[in-house]
Amino acid sequence: MRHRAAQPFLVCLAAIGLLLAHPATARDSAPQDAVAQDPATPPGAAVAVAADVRAEGAVTRLSLTLSRPVDAKAFLLERPDRVIVDLPEVNFQLPANAGRKGAGVISSYRFGLFAPGRSRIVIDLAQPALVERIDSRALGEGALLVIELSRTDRASYRKTALKPMVEPEPLPASTAQQPVPPVGDKPLIVIDPGHGGVDPGAIGVNGVAEKDVVFAFAERFRQRLEETGRYRVMLTRTSDTFVSLGGRWRMAQKAGASLFISIHADTLSDSSRVRGATIYTGSAFASDAEAERLAAKENLADQIAGVDVVEDPNEIAGILAELTKRETRVFSLDFANKVVNSLRDVVALNKNPLRSAGFIVLKAPDIPSALIELGYLSSAKDADLLVSDAWRDKSSAALVEAVDRFFATRLAAQPDAAVSP
Repeated sequence: MRHRAAQPFLVCLAAIGLLLAHPATARDSAPQDAVAQDPATPPGAAVAVAADVRAEGAVTRLSLTLSRPVDAKAFLLERPDRVIVDLPEVNFQLPANAGRKGAGVISSYRFGLFAPGRSRIVIDLAQPALVERIDSRALGEGALLVIELSRTDRASYRKTALKPMVEPEPLPASTAQQPVPPVGDKPLIVIDPGHGGVDPGAIGVNGVAEKDVVFAFAERFRQRLEETGRYRVMLTRTSDTFVSLGGRWRMAQKAGASLFISIHADTLSDSSRVRGATIYTGSAFASDAEAERLAAKENLADQIAGVDVVEDPNEIAGILAELTKRETRVFSLDFANKVVNSLRDVVALNKNPLRSAGFIVLKAPDIPSALIELGYLSSAKDADLLVSDAWRDKSSAALVEAVDRFFATRLAAQPDAAVSP
């Protein structure tokens, strides 16, 4: 969902900048994690637009210029230390690099859609800090949202994080379900565009966010699969919103998926020369150090979005379940091999294109699954290709070929399958 800020609103930014440069020294007496006292968004009201953001001051103050006041509430999370600010939906028209560097007690911050109708700001703390004030008020033709933080000790931070005055809203995974195609004889393929919303994923050398690159590719891949007439296709997200890692594979499981394909595009901080696509399958033990590093990085997606990760006590277990997992791993590896073979003549592959590691998103015990890293956004060549329509066309066509070969193999393996002459 994209909107342009209204022109009249933009003329007030200079005045707001002066206010930010000389903030008032008086402190509100609002309690820690207080809720802003502005009225909720009236039904049918326009989505607020955020056009500027600043982090500044010894008493760290994060300020956002908005088109109108919004309700805002904050809570704390530990390990790592984060301040989570929940808002109604906001259209963040901010620079691509906004939030990558903070100030004072803020090491960095990110923002985006967390769920339909809900946005979120996640503030990474350089040291323990409490929310002294959170305030949203009208200012001229726009509004100003101020989040004021002050340093504290570990014990005070932990106490506030364990018993927040404002409880976090429920994780939207269960409400983020996408429409499931009508039931039929055709296999259901679930495509999972990685990251999204408040979790941007990697940022490329060209400034593009991983969440946008993989979503554009997933859309093209979906179109090509549907054009064959042989498959039903579903995406885990159909817009720039957040979906939890567990919510992604459970969504596929609930829909009765026959194949789950997660799409990503990584970066490497230590080399801009490494490039090419890599295909991963799920495994309790990583095939190599690089696969282990990537899985650890991708498994932080929920944490990055400000979700307190809790282990699922109902995870499938037992002898029958283990046999199911083993069979699924065999099918997953078969599909991954077919992807490598199909892509080999069409796109550049990593020198070690087939790997495995403990990706949370590949944990479905009964669905063949693979994670495809389309390339490295830290490579200028890969970054340029990943935003190219021509590259998307030929690489998505190769993936459709891999899907066709995978299901042809499975059909041939069935005892009652008809054998073509």
